[in-house]
Amino acid sequence: MNNEIIKLTNIYKSYGKTAVLNGINLSVNHSEVVVLLGPSGTGKSTLLRCINLLTVPDKGSVWVNGTELTARKADINAARQHIGMVFQEFNLFHHLRVVDNVAIGQIEVLGKSRKEALERAKAELAKVGLADKADLYPGQLSGGQKQRAAIARALAMDPDIMLFDEPTSALDPELIGEVLSVMKQLANEKMTMVIVTHEMHFAREVADRIVFLEGGCVVEESAPEKFFTAPQTDRAKKFINIFS
Repeated sequence: MNNEIIKLTNIYKSYGKTAVLNGINLSVNHSEVVVLLGPSGTGKSTLLRCINLLTVPDKGSVWVNGTELTARKADINAARQHIGMVFQEFNLFHHLRVVDNVAIGQIEVLGKSRKEALERAKAELAKVGLADKADLYPGQLSGGQKQRAAIARALAMDPDIMLFDEPTSALDPELIGEVLSVMKQLANEKMTMVIVTHEMHFAREVADRIVFLEGGCVVEESAPEKFFTAPQTDRAKKFINIFS
C-alpha cells in the first residue's frame, strides 16, 4: 500500500539567473514529520512553498493526496484547502478578534455557518492554549500567542498536511517554546508535517526524518538520531557543529 501523501519530483526553481532548487526529489508519508534543515538561502522555504504551489516550480511535478498540482487543469484552490501553512509572520487580520481570525476561513472557504465556525474556532484556540484570548485582538497578543492563533486558524480548516516555514524565527527566545510545544502536540497526534526550522533540539526530538539541503539540492536524508550523531557528509557535520 502506498502511504505517500506528498511527492515532489525533479523540482527546479530559479529567480533570474539565481538557481534556488536544483532537481529536488522528496516524498512524505501520511503522519510523517519531515524537517528541512540547511544553511540560510539554500532553498528550504522555496521548496516548502512548492508543495502548495505558492511558489510554482520552473520544472518538475508536485503531487499531493494523489493529485498532480502541477498539471495544467489542476484545481489548486481545492488542493490548498487540505494544506495548512504557518509562516514566519502571523498574517492575522488586526481588525478582527482572534476568534474571528480563526473562523473566517471556515466561513469564506468551507461555507460553514458563523455559529459552527465560531464553535470550531474556540475549540482550536483551546487546543493551543488560547481559550481565554478568543475575544482579544491580535494587537493585544504576544508574538508567541499570535503564532499559536495562526496555527489554530490553519487547524480549523481540517488540513491533511501542515507546512511550517520557520514559525519561531520572528519570536523572542522566551516565546519560542510555547509554539514548539503546540507543534510537538501535533506530531504526537500524527499530523503530517513538513517543517523548516533552525531549532535543532526540536528537530531531533520531533522529526521522523531530516532532509538536509545545500545549494538547492538534497545533500543528506536520514532519521534524526543518525543525522545528529553520525552525519554522512562533511557539510552536514559542519552545520551540526555550528548549532551544537
